[in-house]
Amino acid sequence: MRRGAGQALACAAVLLAGCATPLPTAPGAERLSGRLAVRIAGQAERSVSGGFELTGNAERGELLLSTPLGTTAARAQWSPGRAVLRSGSDEWRFETLDALATQALGEPVPLAALFDWLRGRPWPGASSQPREADQPGFVQLGWQVDLSRWADGWVDARRSAPPEVTVRARLDRHTATE
Repeated sequence: MRRGAGQALACAAVLLAGCATPLPTAPGAERLSGRLAVRIAGQAERSVSGGFELTGNAERGELLLSTPLGTTAARAQWSPGRAVLRSGSDEWRFETLDALATQALGEPVPLAALFDWLRGRPWPGASSQPREADQPGFVQLGWQVDLSRWADGWVDARRSAPPEVTVRARLDRHTATE
């Protein structure tokens, strides 16, 4: 399961496909899109990259992923008490978004916090500290969030605890949904 879901999550920047009815998003929810790459260091280094479109918030939303060639790879949808990952005709169900990310990638990646990190701010669900030496960004949940290229749409997050995990995102579009 981990390999199949991880590739689905990766090939597209982490999730789309299937023909399920989208979960309703909160009024005023924002849509973020761009490119996303996740790299997990280790004996068998794993990486995934592709396009993404993220709608909603940490409580309720959807993440669509596409391959580097632009084809749909996977769709993740979540709401309180459930998270679903679909790729092609395969579907996996989880109780939380964090459980989905851990199973799909093999390592915990705080997808709920990613909404705020992509907006250049700490997630309000956990404490944070400024980075050392006045470097742009912050430290949260054991991750160094580098905002030194924020003006150009780049966000880099790195967890140095073994195995090291790097999430790099380039935002192309940031719009409010209706």
